[in-house]
Amino acid sequence: MIEHRTSSETSIGPLVPRDAFPLLAGGDLAYLDSAASAQKPKVVLDGMRQFYETSYANIHRAVYPLSEAATEAYESARARVAGFLGAPSPDSIVFTRNATEAINLAANSFGGARLKQGDRILVTMLEHHANIVPWQLLRDRLGLELLVAPIDGAGDLDLDALDRLLAQGPKLAAITAASNALGTRTPVKEIARRAHDAGAFVVIDAAQAAPHMAIDVADWDCDFLAFTGHKLYGPDGIGVLYGKPDLLAAMPPWQGGGDMIRTVSFAATEYADPPHRFEAGTPPIGPAVGLAAAIDFIAAIGWNRIEAHDKSLTRYALDRLREIPGIRPVGAGRERIGIVSFTLDGVHPHDVGSLLGTRGVCVRTGHHCAQPLMDHLGLPGTVRASFGIHNDAADIDRLAEALVAARQILAR
Repeated sequence: MIEHRTSSETSIGPLVPRDAFPLLAGGDLAYLDSAASAQKPKVVLDGMRQFYETSYANIHRAVYPLSEAATEAYESARARVAGFLGAPSPDSIVFTRNATEAINLAANSFGGARLKQGDRILVTMLEHHANIVPWQLLRDRLGLELLVAPIDGAGDLDLDALDRLLAQGPKLAAITAASNALGTRTPVKEIARRAHDAGAFVVIDAAQAAPHMAIDVADWDCDFLAFTGHKLYGPDGIGVLYGKPDLLAAMPPWQGGGDMIRTVSFAATEYADPPHRFEAGTPPIGPAVGLAAAIDFIAAIGWNRIEAHDKSLTRYALDRLREIPGIRPVGAGRERIGIVSFTLDGVHPHDVGSLLGTRGVCVRTGHHCAQPLMDHLGLPGTVRASFGIHNDAADIDRLAEALVAARQILAR
């Protein structure tokens, strides 16, 4: 049996009321899957609806007032993203479909132009497939070597081993700021310093970090950084690649089409300057407006409050899970975001997740697009509960109670 908690012990409230999110308002879901996709607050949905209903037109290509206003909204969103990341200029912000496309852009345009046969790329055991497969494709195309930095028993990066791999002279290091499978935060500023000292460029996957911590690309001194809108309480269909301006200026286009050109003839094409060079075709105009609204929504809460909320919920969740026989938390990093992965002895994670779902508890199960990590841990996958700003102690209690019920059903 699990213990009942006093009101003082379960006083962790949401940072934002559930009714700020239309899908959660008045409902009975314990939504614990924000690491996959966050729910959308009303202010973001209203901002996008207003834009589409009153201000929508295609951008950059017309001189009539409606198009000019839409262009201003889109480029203002770019500036808002630059401020969110501490980037030196809006021109260092490229809009993409998601973080995956942003990393593919960096791999194909920057990596494809800069790397040559025999060069090495360094990744880590913590990476999402989106920060592994693009580099494998580039490896296979150019004849590169992929180095993998290991983790320790707690799920933290082994920095001594990382240094030994950096001593092998990789030209590029692609590293997550926070693991989507274990919640581990990595010391990206320190890693970037060590990588640069070793002569490597640095690409940061911040898809999981962006909703949970302040990002400062100038302070981190990363060369590229990717994140996605749909995990940041914004719309899907939009992501961001930040790149240092001098690096972007030297990169060739990845895709061709309209709006990424200066002039076109059948003989030759002259390309636009960044960031438009990398935004072929009609871009995600409405989603960019929604992303800017989501950034404003998050900024109003404050990172200190968000990080404290993460820590409180994570600590409380681990305490509750440890009360349940057979539950084994996976990963115990020194610094972590609001993600808790676990297994239930003798039960496949998919079966656990299905039973929790019947009780209105939404969690993610499987290898979480981190199959090399799961293989390293000897697991088919885990059950993952991930926390957002609308979660509270009651959601954790729902999870614990549903797990107890699931154990009883599965033991029959």
